[in-house]
Amino acid sequence: MRDYQAELTARVQFITRLLEQAGAKGVVYGNSGGKDSALVGILCKKACENTVGIILPCLSKRNFGEDMEDGLEGARRFDIETRTVDLTDTRQALAAALSGVAELNGPALSNIAPRLRMTALYAVAAAENLLVAGTGNRSERYMGYFTKYGDGGCDFNPIADLTVTEVYEFLEFLGAPENIIKKAPSAGLFEGQTDEGEMGVTYAAIDRYLETGEATDHDREIIERYHRRSGHKLKMPAVFGED
Repeated sequence: MRDYQAELTARVQFITRLLEQAGAKGVVYGNSGGKDSALVGILCKKACENTVGIILPCLSKRNFGEDMEDGLEGARRFDIETRTVDLTDTRQALAAALSGVAELNGPALSNIAPRLRMTALYAVAAAENLLVAGTGNRSERYMGYFTKYGDGGCDFNPIADLTVTEVYEFLEFLGAPENIIKKAPSAGLFEGQTDEGEMGVTYAAIDRYLETGEATDHDREIIERYHRRSGHKLKMPAVFGED
């Protein structure tokens, strides 16, 4: 197990240094009520008093239910300022406008919400001279399980090197609410959605593969396929004349 006291010190220093270099007044992040946003919020708050978590529900009933409740509970425990912006009407208006020019499939519709959320975060950041903190972990990044220019967009990410297993361990060390630690990971993109159900492989299997290279044939095929197809998400846009 990692030394999470040392990890805490190093990550707080990382965030503090970035804020100083940018001349920023604080941090804003999306508070989804999940494990990753909880950890990012705690780390940022320990680095900077002016840390703002924004809850951004968008259509899904879960967004307005357990996710919002968990996000509020975690923020209260660590004294993090919380604001809420309901993006449901905005999402519906955009989908309606696009219906006249394209027939939107499931992925196209699902990815509207995370991109609207990042737009909202950057609007607040620009208005208040804040940096946007990302909340993606190592396991998600390897699988490409995030939305390009949505939750994949940020100014910095203090947990991108941590597997899901390590995120849980870190939260346990910090004393985060149990309901955040124990609930099934979900992007909340549609009703009943869970990360593992959608990918067809567990985070435990993904983490085992990342740490040891070991996996069943079934899990290896899924992991390598996801990773292979999502490589473009981890690169800057291709520019003519540059390799």
